[in-house]
Amino acid sequence: MRRLLMTTASTSASGDLAVTGSTSFSLTLPWRLNPSVALRPEPFGALLYHFGTRKLSFLKNLVVVDLVQSLADQPSAEAALIAAGIADADRPMYVQALTALADSGMITARDQE
Repeated sequence: MRRLLMTTASTSASGDLAVTGSTSFSLTLPWRLNPSVALRPEPFGALLYHFGTRKLSFLKNLVVVDLVQSLADQPSAEAALIAAGIADADRPMYVQALTALADSGMITARDQE
């Protein structure tokens, strides 16, 4: 199984390892890119930078970039996967990527804003 997401450790201004809270990712919830996160498209995918935690993540393909960008326009993560045309065989890989992004605070449930 290909990995779609690569994250790097982050440090606070004091040099301490930043700890992000674990978020329970659910396909039924509406999600969006965290307002504290900048997404910069790149030929390989995209860079995500969280200004609060100073964490940098790499999205390693354009489909996951489009998926993340479409989250705010869909009623749920499930709807975003369907709208992106993600095949059932590939679905676990994309759900894993979204879960990692939620756990790292890169995406946030819209009702938690």
